[in-house]
Amino acid sequence: METTENSISGDDSARPWQSYNTVYTNAKAGMEGVDKEKVQRVVYEMSKGSKYFQNEERKEAYMKQKVDSMKAQLAKLTPQDLSHHQTISDKRIVELEAARDLSRIWLHVDMDAFYAAVETLSNPSLKDKPMAVGGMSMIWTANYEVNIVDRELTVKARKFGVRAAMPGFIARKLCPELIFVPTDFKKYTYYSDLTRKVYEKYDPNFLAASLDEAYLDITNYCNDKGMTSGEVAEELRESVHKETGLTCSAGVAPNRLLAKVCSDINKPNGQFVLPNERVAVVTFISSLPIRKIGGIGKVTENILNGVFGITTCEEMLQKRSFISALFSRSSADFFLSVGLGIGRTDTPEVTQRKSMSNERTFSPTEDETLIHQKLVDLSENLSSDLNKEGLCGRTLTLKLKTTCFEVRTRAVTLPNSICSSEDILKHATKLLKAELPVSLRLIGLRMSHFNEGVAVDAKQKTLSNFIVTESNIHNNTSAIDIRDPSESCNSANTPQIPDLEAETSGSFDVKDTVVNDESIMSSINTKQAMFWLNDYECSVCGTELPPSFVEERQEHFDFHLAQSLQDEEKSSNRNPILKPKQRLIEKDEMRQSGPRKKQKASPSEGKHIPIHMFFAKTSQNF
Repeated sequence: METTENSISGDDSARPWQSYNTVYTNAKAGMEGVDKEKVQRVVYEMSKGSKYFQNEERKEAYMKQKVDSMKAQLAKLTPQDLSHHQTISDKRIVELEAARDLSRIWLHVDMDAFYAAVETLSNPSLKDKPMAVGGMSMIWTANYEVNIVDRELTVKARKFGVRAAMPGFIARKLCPELIFVPTDFKKYTYYSDLTRKVYEKYDPNFLAASLDEAYLDITNYCNDKGMTSGEVAEELRESVHKETGLTCSAGVAPNRLLAKVCSDINKPNGQFVLPNERVAVVTFISSLPIRKIGGIGKVTENILNGVFGITTCEEMLQKRSFISALFSRSSADFFLSVGLGIGRTDTPEVTQRKSMSNERTFSPTEDETLIHQKLVDLSENLSSDLNKEGLCGRTLTLKLKTTCFEVRTRAVTLPNSICSSEDILKHATKLLKAELPVSLRLIGLRMSHFNEGVAVDAKQKTLSNFIVTESNIHNNTSAIDIRDPSESCNSANTPQIPDLEAETSGSFDVKDTVVNDESIMSSINTKQAMFWLNDYECSVCGTELPPSFVEERQEHFDFHLAQSLQDEEKSSNRNPILKPKQRLIEKDEMRQSGPRKKQKASPSEGKHIPIHMFFAKTSQNF
């Protein structure tokens, strides 16, 4: 034991785990006081050499490269540049201050260790034991021990450094007595529905951020009942416990950004109220660590700290000229707003849902039977979710994450909308077969292009009407295959935030599109290669979408792809106006009757097939 302690206190070069901070964070409730160095050392030693470790190393290298690049840009700024950007940021701060709204009262409610608490409620024997929901592959959450009498909670599994999103085998090393409980989402959904019935009494238009958290505008409720915001928070928490037997924490503030931060202060089973006063808000936000802010994760934190030396929200204002110089307008606005403690206070308008998805993580496997069973379960879950909202969709996307953390997606757009589990499974199976054999750790299904259950008009023309089916050329079919270059083997409150995070696995960044034959791929790619600059800005049009906007990024790519195909079709004027079948029929007739006029030679075997071969010419104005 003495030897171990001596080795820990030695040179930094003898402790490589100190720079390996991909898993550990004390931003979660219950993680305060954890031996950070011990956790980092265990994580490093347990994962070294694994696919997970290699993937994390790639992410770390990418992040370091980004920091070095921004430092180089920073060094090139002249005093005149900084003065210019100081003026811009000062003007923007005045505009943001003028828009500050202190008239609303927002409450953020967050269930305490929700999955673990539900399992403990179902099995009280787990109450006094360190427990985590998940398995050796991944943990969803770790438990607290709740004492309702004195409203205090003693951390169990989390005091060892065990937390959500941690591989189970590492958690077991940190806490040998840890008990794993398998996930049961039907049970969690049931209890989540119970909590939402309580929320509706305080705000019928509450915003559900996930199964275990929500935002409520309690302004009207406070005024109507003549109660303070603290009294309302206390009453709501008691109602949730009475209805479910579970505890929750609440934060009250003038906007949603601050309310979420406040709910974590006295967690678990507590609450914190921030007065609707500018001085109170500015004082509260000034010393707050930037990682406590929703939308600032590991990558953004390391960039702000590594490039500018920013660790607190107040320092964002102090170094606003640098931020304005190196970040886009929307990103700079977000950072300045955080420094001022300004967040959204309006209730977002209800918009039509664009997509719905389900995914599951599991231990890496090559067993095709097991993989197919996972697909069956996902198909049933997705179908159930679609039917609950009366939706049917035309585009089905299959998401796969391989053992080496490469993310692949295959999509197919159907002529008619579907929502039954049988139809979803049928098309998902076809997409999966194109990837087999493969070793997977995650499978997901997403349905998009909804029409609210109304069948597509058969007479309505779509892009497919203008494309010759590939079966007529190669007698073979294939779905669109989209690979995420950033995740290859070589690698509800904040939708407006241009987050720089690359932390969320499974982002759907798009590099290319494959239509069965590799020789066709280069013809279909957009003329200007599309990728995400700084991991959030479209290289083609400059649109900013953070990695968490998975569905929006996918639809953005679809738009550029369709635009590229349309441009190719317009620019090609060498073929007569023929329908797809007519072109092939005429070609056959010419073979039988002999050439009547000079025809352009068909492409020789093994060469690229021109893009115009896939399109029927039309005079229709797009």
